[in-house]
Order: sequence, then C-alpha cells, then structure tokens
Amino acid sequence: MLKTKKMIPLAVPHMSGMEEKYIQKAFQENWIAPLGSNVDGFEASIASYNHVSEAAVVSSGTAAIHLALQLLNVGAGDTVFCSTFTFVASINPALYLGAKPVFIDSEEETWCMSPFALKTALEDARQKKQLPKAIIVVHIYGQSAQMDEIIALANEYGVPIVEDAAEALGGTYRNAPLGTLGDLGIFSFNGNKIITTSGGGALVAKQPEKIAEARFLASQSKEDAPYYLHHQVGYNYRLSNVLAGIGIAQMDVLNDRVAKKQEIFAAYESGLTDVPSVVMMPELDDATGNRWLSTMTFCVDEVGKTPEMVMELLRGKGIDSRLLWKPMHQQPLFQDAPFYADEAGDVATKLYETGLCLPSSTQMTQEEQEYVIEAVKNILSK
Repeated sequence: MLKTKKMIPLAVPHMSGMEEKYIQKAFQENWIAPLGSNVDGFEASIASYNHVSEAAVVSSGTAAIHLALQLLNVGAGDTVFCSTFTFVASINPALYLGAKPVFIDSEEETWCMSPFALKTALEDARQKKQLPKAIIVVHIYGQSAQMDEIIALANEYGVPIVEDAAEALGGTYRNAPLGTLGDLGIFSFNGNKIITTSGGGALVAKQPEKIAEARFLASQSKEDAPYYLHHQVGYNYRLSNVLAGIGIAQMDVLNDRVAKKQEIFAAYESGLTDVPSVVMMPELDDATGNRWLSTMTFCVDEVGKTPEMVMELLRGKGIDSRLLWKPMHQQPLFQDAPFYADEAGDVATKLYETGLCLPSSTQMTQEEQEYVIEAVKNILSK
C-alpha cells in the first residue's frame, strides 16, 4: 500500500523541460513585453494544431471570451445564452458588457449543453422577439457537446456560437478540433489546464479578419498612426512574450498530455467498474475528449455519503479531489437569471449533487492512481 507523505493533487502544471530555451530567447532578444517572436510562434503553433489560419493569444481565457463577445457586438441589454454547468469565467465577460445571461441546462449524454433545453430557450426568445446575441457552449471537463444539434439550432435562429474550449484543447468532434466548430472559439492556458503558460488564453475564428480585430482590441485599440490615436475602447489583453515562450514548449507535448489524460481516465474506468454506484463521465461515439479531469458520479442514497463527505474522506487519506461545478443558475450572483432545464429535469444540479473530480495530474504515478482507486472503492463500498 502506498504511504503518501504529500497530497496527491487534482491537477498541477507540468513543464516539458524545453520552456527555458524560449524564455531565454525572449531575454536575449530583449523583448519581454507583449508581441515578439515567441508570441508569433505560439500563435502559429495553436493555429496549425487546430487547423485554422489564425489565432490570437491573450492574457487569459476570460479575456478571449470577452473579446469574442465584443466581436459579436454584444452590449448592454442584450442576452447571452450559456451552459449553466461551468465555471463563472464562462459568463462574467457578458456581464462586463452589460448583457444578461440566460442559462441552459446540461444533458445526461455529455454533461454539456442540452440541445433540448437550448431549443426551448430559443423558441421562447423568438416568441418574445429577444433572441440572444450569442450562445456560449462549454465543452466541460474537455468533453464535446453535441455540436451538430447545437449548430443546427444556432443556424435556424441566426445566433452565433462561441465555443468555450478552455478545458478542451486537444479534444475533437467528428475529427474536428474542439473550439473550431463555432463562429469563435477560445482556449485557456491557466495553471491547471492540460498545457499552461501560467496564465493565458487564445482566440480562434472561422473568419480570419476577426482575429486581426481581436488583436487590435487586445492592444488598447491603438490605431496605426505616428502618435497614440484611439477611436474606440480597447483592452490590455496581449500575452507576454515570455509566457508565449512557455506556450511554444507546451504545445510540443500536448498530444502526449492528451494521451496520458485518456490513460488516467481509462484506469479509473477499469478500476472502479465493480463499484455499482459509480458512473464515469460519458463521451459521444463521434467525439474524443482530452479527459482534462477524470470525473464521476455515484448514487448518494446507495452509498449514504454526499460528494462533499467523500471529498473530505479522501483528503484524510492524502488525496485531493473536487466537487463538480456548481451550476450558474444556482449561484447568488445569477439568482434572477432565467434557466431552461433539460427534458430529464435539472441535470446540472443533479451532477453537482452526485459527482466528484478525481486526481488527474499527468505526473501521477501508477502506484498513486491505484492508491486513489482503492481509497474510492473503500469509501463508496461502506
């Protein structure tokens, strides 16, 4: 039995070993601030990996969402539809712009946005003549939403899609990279993501000119003039040339990270298969998630323990875990926001009340994961 002296973490940054070369390059070129050869190289790498012509790297995934909504002319009084089962960063940028959120439930098949709930919300909005300015679809925990159905609905009602692929870089839907199926897509390189630049994000778009506009907005909307000229509000959102250097090295190991995350998930799925109440996060047949976090649900009534109780018992064994996202429509910040449920009921709340994220670090050893599996089995079997 593993004797752990330190906490087995949920997810931690993992350097490739090549980052220092690119960081040193930034210092040698004396180009530390935004823009520079590392920024250019990182943007080119992201674009190539995702089979798009252009990508803009920015200071965070949240900044990327903010720019995406700005590019779609979202403003005060507009509505934005968003997955409710997500982190608050998915919807905060809409608030920055004075827009009103409308939350769409998850579905049991993917845990992502429910096409049924989305259709109900769109029909209601059309009747009220208040169609949203954007639909923010979140690929939660790196798994794909049912994009064919969602895109068909968006096209029918004439509403653009922003794909929040903050957690999903490296995942695919029908062999297309997640983040590239909607009108605009965003990624995050925060410290706990599948690759990291410490802090950072990226924006991709079907229309390359949108990326040029995003770079302009992210650079304080400074006009091309021999003096500082500004016609519109801009933002200080460009990514540091130093951090972009970290990103270049991280992109080189992205496929290895995805493979390792999938291996970790498969080990949990196999190791917990004989615990009747455990159900691992599902995946569509025509999608491949990056398995950013390995997540599960279990029958609370059968086990006699809540996810929070299980989390604390695991912590006592030196194992870090996390509750699933608390839905946005359950947050005090959004207590007055509309919510549209799936045909199966409030799926997002059910997930929150029955689920847990397990340690998923690519640095976790096989012995450590076996220790986690045995601990989960023991706790859920009593």
